[in-house]
Amino acid sequence: MLAARMRPVPITALSLCNGMGMTTAEVLAGLRAGRSGLGPCPPEIGLAGAATVGAMPGPLPPLPAEFAAYDTRQARIAALALAELAAAIERAKARWGARRIAVILGTSTGGIGASELAYAHHQAHGVLPDWYSVETSHALDAVLPVVCGMTGLAGPAYMLSTACSSSAKVFAAAQRLMHLGVCDAALVGGVDSLCQLTLRGFAGLEVLSPAPCRPFSALRAGINIGEGAALCLLEREGEGLARLLAVGESSDAFHMTSPHPEGLGARLAMERALAGAGLSPGDVDHVNAHGTGTRQNDSAEGAAIAALFGPGMRVVATKGYTGHQLGAAGATEVAFTALAIAHGFVPESVGAAPPDPEIAVRVTTRFEQLITRAAISNSFAFGGSNVSVLVGAPA
Repeated sequence: MLAARMRPVPITALSLCNGMGMTTAEVLAGLRAGRSGLGPCPPEIGLAGAATVGAMPGPLPPLPAEFAAYDTRQARIAALALAELAAAIERAKARWGARRIAVILGTSTGGIGASELAYAHHQAHGVLPDWYSVETSHALDAVLPVVCGMTGLAGPAYMLSTACSSSAKVFAAAQRLMHLGVCDAALVGGVDSLCQLTLRGFAGLEVLSPAPCRPFSALRAGINIGEGAALCLLEREGEGLARLLAVGESSDAFHMTSPHPEGLGARLAMERALAGAGLSPGDVDHVNAHGTGTRQNDSAEGAAIAALFGPGMRVVATKGYTGHQLGAAGATEVAFTALAIAHGFVPESVGAAPPDPEIAVRVTTRFEQLITRAAISNSFAFGGSNVSVLVGAPA
């Protein structure tokens, strides 16, 4: 089934924070310079010396007193990204009204890190800490009251959690709501924080690299985990850095943790994104790949991209900057794509050299000036949840 045609939606503002920097400006400077945000695993995670991660590079300010019950690491990361968008959100509220602006966020870990801290406290003292509750600390939607409360947004608000495609799917949800007239704007994005469960889980799957990851490289040996947040303000009309053209989704359900070897679901998602925008493969100038750095994932995705776009398609892999941010990865890489379009470049794929000669795509191994008409950002998740977000230049 082909995706329904959707009206393009301007991305009028965005913000980022991750291992590369605490602000969007720092992150953009890192992309331009090819500067990775990966480093040693913090000792409290428990894999120090055995893992490289993309940890936030500075202290996270506590939440305002009225949100003390929700004050977790995940909520602090979300609040940090939200602060940069305050003026843009106020302008949108004045234009559309607070009840006409939706909030749709993605996450994978939610408050697992907070629950790990609470469990350690229980082990040491026999009781859970006073600050902890499942509803405000652990729940996947615990960050929503913080975001809605700090912004005053009162439209539809919900979380999506489909592992590593979570914060790519929010773009499809928001575009559909605007298409149906449910809202006029949406704050979308994703947030995840480092925790032991994901690090130890990927270590158990034997895909965690102790060294910085190398997506699409002949020398790739696995993934790194990262944390951070990315938020985008979408509005029905207006000037923006870029436009959300369409989103393609598929669910191939090939395997619990492995991709379809020929990238079937990935190709379907990309084809549906193109169909939703009424574009052909020749209209796309580059692909921001999911590019985890594992043998299977990169080979399958590369096969899907080459089959659809041809072997010369320019591919950017950005997890060498941030690590895999899981539920925040999709929105982060859509934001990277929007910044690349707005500033006329494609970044170096850090760690990709030397590219794997068996993957028939052209991986960017250096910074390039490029005027992009349209680009696809891919996000693929365990279980075969595949999402391709098609981003275009401003009208």
